[in-house]
Amino acid sequence: MFGEIYDVIVVGGGHAGAEAAAAAANMGSKTLLATMNLETIGQMSCNPAMGGIAKGQIVREIDALGGYSGIITDKSAIQFKMLNKSKGPAMWSPRAQSDRRRFSEEWRLMLERTPNVDFYQEMISGLLIENNKVVGVKTSLGIEIKSKSVVLTNGTFLNGLIHIGEKQFGGGRAGEKAATGITEQLVGIGFESGRMKTGTPPRVDGRSLDYSRMIVQPGDVRPEKFSYLDTAFLETQRDCHMTHTSEMVHDLLREGFDRSPMFNGRIKSLGPRYCPSIEDKINRFADKNSHQIFVEPEGWDTVEVYVNGFSTSLPEDVQFKALRSVVGFEKVKFFRPGYAIEYDYFPPTQLQHTLETKLIENLYFAGQINGTTGYEEAASQGLMAGINAHLKINEIDPFILKRDEAYIGVLIDDLITKGTEEPYRMFTSRAEYRTLLRQDNADLRLTPLGFKLGIAKEERLIKMEEKEAKSNMFVDFFKNTSVVPEDINPILENINSALVKQSDKMFKVFSRPKVKMEDMLKLDKVSSFVEEHNLNREVLEQTEVQVKYAGYIAKEKNNADKLQRLENVKIPANFDYTKLKSLSYEAREKLTAIQPVTISQASRISGIKPSDISVLLVFMGR
Repeated sequence: MFGEIYDVIVVGGGHAGAEAAAAAANMGSKTLLATMNLETIGQMSCNPAMGGIAKGQIVREIDALGGYSGIITDKSAIQFKMLNKSKGPAMWSPRAQSDRRRFSEEWRLMLERTPNVDFYQEMISGLLIENNKVVGVKTSLGIEIKSKSVVLTNGTFLNGLIHIGEKQFGGGRAGEKAATGITEQLVGIGFESGRMKTGTPPRVDGRSLDYSRMIVQPGDVRPEKFSYLDTAFLETQRDCHMTHTSEMVHDLLREGFDRSPMFNGRIKSLGPRYCPSIEDKINRFADKNSHQIFVEPEGWDTVEVYVNGFSTSLPEDVQFKALRSVVGFEKVKFFRPGYAIEYDYFPPTQLQHTLETKLIENLYFAGQINGTTGYEEAASQGLMAGINAHLKINEIDPFILKRDEAYIGVLIDDLITKGTEEPYRMFTSRAEYRTLLRQDNADLRLTPLGFKLGIAKEERLIKMEEKEAKSNMFVDFFKNTSVVPEDINPILENINSALVKQSDKMFKVFSRPKVKMEDMLKLDKVSSFVEEHNLNREVLEQTEVQVKYAGYIAKEKNNADKLQRLENVKIPANFDYTKLKSLSYEAREKLTAIQPVTISQASRISGIKPSDISVLLVFMGR
């Protein structure tokens, strides 16, 4: 049945696995996607949404490179919001609620329409390894499937253990069994593994909720989208709602704390710091008598509702009793209770920047197996692992994104350089160059790279180049066109901005904080230019950012260029740090363990001091 040798085998069909398979196949690799359940490819295991703070930027980067997550989100979206619009554009983050079933269905259909992708449904229980090189996988039925490379994207399934109060049972997700065998084999080879925890809230019947007692959370009036391709904008949207817990709810939850696996010692692993369970929030923030609950529909037609903010592993009777005391939930009916899940992960310091393991050649890890949390973080790693697996087996130079090129670059560099002991989540604050890494310019940054790799098609490049050319032309128009006081002052007066006394360049006026593109479009010269050159909303947005933040962008680019010099100072492979006695003991220990590729990467390792970097620079002849 498996006589041929695959180029790439991807183990797991979640967000990381789906992107890995698509990327490798689109680059020309004969790819097998092996998963325990073909019905749950691209499954949204937790909340039915994509994007958010920094996460939305990652989805746009995936799309710009030629990945599928942005397209599938647009096809399955039921609501769209641009978060942080009150702040600068570096902080704007797109987020979409999705129809959970349609999202998974679209992923399956996209992969089935992708040439070079084969599918097989069965648990992969082990790897075939010869001379420290992976040569295939072994299934639970004992079938051996040969390949030139393997990408592991096991999510929460490796020895997954589900907790609901004092009950616990094996599983990688509700209703699905755990995966066994791989962890034990890798640990036997010499890999270090650990345990992490994540959780999910109850799913409830929307017909049993009183929405009139909640606060409506509508989508944007003019919704945008994720993909830079011509996917459709949402014409109709479903509302979300918001309510709050109360001190009464907290007291009811506390009654079950003695039966909580978090507090009675059953769960020993760390959960996500920035997405805590409701019992963790009550415990950590004892001074707060209320927490927000977001009520999110699971799709266009279903009545199932996701209770965002009420993630819990408390006994089901405690969950039910407490939730019935939340405003609007007085008659709530459960579809299923919330639960926590513990699973195996492998500290990512055991990886190279390509996500290839240091111990076994041509073996790649992506997603929650690396200690991350979130669909977006997983999908981006899958994309990069799929790309690099293809490049490696074809003896082509690896594809590595730098920290000033993409949030994906920040994510992977953080993981392999610093490691993580708790589920890693991306935030804009983790990026030094977030003014450069905006959601609006991901295509300008990455589509040329994706096209060169062969995963971003020519139509993407053409659209990107047209957007760039029109934006630059519009910026030049503002720089070279003057406006007289009698035309601009009525507009400035209306927004309480200082009036001008003489003719001035539009660029200078537009640069003012209060002046927006919608204000400039009230000028006949500007509106005529837009109409004449058929400038769309993406071009208008890009132009506004380039005008208003030109100084900040130039300054950050200059800083990035300066730090790039350290990226060019390479450290020899398998360098012996013990011979540098001037290094601190901690530096020698950590540098030996992580084996950074450049001086810049070494400087980002936790515990490495400037004096240690000076020693390395001296030794390297700098």
